Amino acid sequence: AGTTLLLRNVDEVAAERVLLVGLGEETATVAEKSFVQAAQAAARSLASYGANDAILALPGVSGRDAAWAVRTIVVAFRESIFRTDSLKSKKSAVSTGVKKVAIAVTSSQAAGAKLALTHSVALANGMDLTKKLGDLPPNVCTPTYLANTAKTIATDYKMGIEVLERKQLQALKMNSFLSVTNGSEEPPKFIVLKHMGGKAKDAPTVLVGKGITFDSGGISLKPGAGMDEMKYDMGGAASVLGTMRAIGEMKLKLNVIAVIPTCENMPSGKATRPGDIVTSMSGQTIEILNTDAEGRLIL
Repeated sequence: AGTTLLLRNVDEVAAERVLLVGLGEETATVAEKSFVQAAQAAARSLASYGANDAILALPGVSGRDAAWAVRTIVVAFRESIFRTDSLKSKKSAVSTGVKKVAIAVTSSQAAGAKLALTHSVALANGMDLTKKLGDLPPNVCTPTYLANTAKTIATDYKMGIEVLERKQLQALKMNSFLSVTNGSEEPPKFIVLKHMGGKAKDAPTVLVGKGITFDSGGISLKPGAGMDEMKYDMGGAASVLGTMRAIGEMKLKLNVIAVIPTCENMPSGKATRPGDIVTSMSGQTIEILNTDAEGRLIL
């Protein structure tokens, strides 16, 4: 599964080249894992061929329909062209690859496959946003940057948006959340993004994302080795924002609310100390024994 072989000028075949992709052991239907590996292999291979177009023939996948196969292919091909070099002064060379990819389905599958394609592109766009936010450095992807991203999603897809600033958080007595931000110069943000596509009386699905844009550990400082990876501590927030973008593009008939507390956890003379006691919005007192336990404080 996942192996490839390129054939040229095959007799009685109109295409100039035929890419064979391995699907594992021969069975009546293809295993799900083997199909995913094949889709990824096809995407990698076609990214290096300077052809104008390609058409993919879908085999039957055990327990899955054509819509699932379309989604798997779209995600695999979008992953193959995803780049994270936007901040590089000298970008790596990128092969042009195949310009247009078509997916062959039976006539009875066409309507479902078209809808699946629309949804799959929206899903891939959401995944791209999540990965881009995660890859950005912490001096770019700040709480303000996440809040502005949420505002852009709200504008593009007509969602409700509310971003609470420090004074509003203080008025609400959200001191558990605010205690994490004490050592940072970056202002905290509390983001509420609403997609109300369902019925007015329908209970919403609520997605909560942790948005620590950099986690030094605070006074309970983390070891220096690998601390650069603490820019990923906003992965929950990035996942929720990517999901909301996909939901907006799909125009789902659901009520979905995203809640994202976002700030930095930094050490300074103003930082929360181990042993400090803070009072949460609900009135519960919390003794902070380790300032690197910031996630539970903001969530």
